[in-house]
Amino acid sequence: MFERFEKLQLVWLAVILALGLIVAVNAGTGAMSKDKITVTGSAYQIVKSDSARLEFQISTRKHDKLVAYNTLKSQLPVVMDYLKAKGITDIDVKASNVWNSYKYNPNGSMTNEIAYYNLSQQIVIKSNDVQKIKDISTDIQNLLDKGIDINVVSTQYFYSGLSDLKIKLLQEASADAKDRAAAMLKATHNRPGKIQSVNMGVFQITPVDSTNVSDMGINDTSTVEKKVTAVANVVFRIK
Repeated sequence: MFERFEKLQLVWLAVILALGLIVAVNAGTGAMSKDKITVTGSAYQIVKSDSARLEFQISTRKHDKLVAYNTLKSQLPVVMDYLKAKGITDIDVKASNVWNSYKYNPNGSMTNEIAYYNLSQQIVIKSNDVQKIKDISTDIQNLLDKGIDINVVSTQYFYSGLSDLKIKLLQEASADAKDRAAAMLKATHNRPGKIQSVNMGVFQITPVDSTNVSDMGINDTSTVEKKVTAVANVVFRIK
């Protein structure tokens, strides 16, 4: 009987020690989490594009395929002369595209009889003179007065210093995170210590007055001036 009681005491002692160990571990983990602070910092800079790309097309629509081809062929030199007069030398003329438009029956069903032959020519120009490309993107429509059917597809503006700028902004975003952590900890008479981890967010390259953000990042090419924003999520040790 005494031996059974003694064994029971040992079992309860083991249970108590195990529970104590679990509580101690949990308490230690909680203390460690309280010794860290996670803060998000950000930094941005306004930049001006230093190169531009303009894509446009000339097109024609004729009943005869050969006439359509010759019309487009005769219009191309006029466009080239216009671009050269504007000082553009980087000109890429793409292969022409052709597609058919078919006649329709009175009931609205399409027939196999060709009504028109449509031809288009894609042209891409590039320059480091951003303002020149911007001016041409609107002025080139004046070629309509010469009977040329012209349509601007896209105008894109680029900044070549993004790689170096991204490094600089990441450093500034991390510094901003530390300043924010210091402000948050001031009331507790603590301060941020060593960095435990850093998670860099995606870059947002947006128009200057835009507030849009995306989890995938934004890369605006539609405006000359852009706002480049970097975000850093930083975990600091609390001192």
